[in-house]
Amino acid sequence: MNKVILMGRLTRDPEVRYTQTNNTLVASFSLAVNRRFVRQGEERQADFINIVAWSKLGEFCSKYFKKGQQVGVIGRIQTRTWDDDQGTKHYVTEVVAEEAYFADSKREGDVANSTNFENTFGDTAPGNMGADFEVSSSDDLPF
Repeated sequence: MNKVILMGRLTRDPEVRYTQTNNTLVASFSLAVNRRFVRQGEERQADFINIVAWSKLGEFCSKYFKKGQQVGVIGRIQTRTWDDDQGTKHYVTEVVAEEAYFADSKREGDVANSTNFENTFGDTAPGNMGADFEVSSSDDLPF
């Protein structure tokens, strides 16, 4: 089984490019993920993990994710290689995102400026199992 669950902060805004063959959107970004344990007398260490998100998930990430935000990503590890112009072989290990979540707490003042979109993007958002409605203001609440 190849499944990765990460939570960290974006080290940069997502970069968008399109494939040459079929013009598919690809967003790439990096997460700084804190290690679980800290050695006594040392600062907390972090791993910097490259993430790629394709198509609609990539579009979502490029539109709503910004440097410094804490996000969660679920996906799979992928390794690939390529040869550059000088014939040098390069190896890359990255996470291919299958789901992406906002993990920051909602700040006061963001409510007035918020747009109507789910705080997650993926197959099924936990807590939204089958919910097909959208609440845009407190006036629309059914109670």
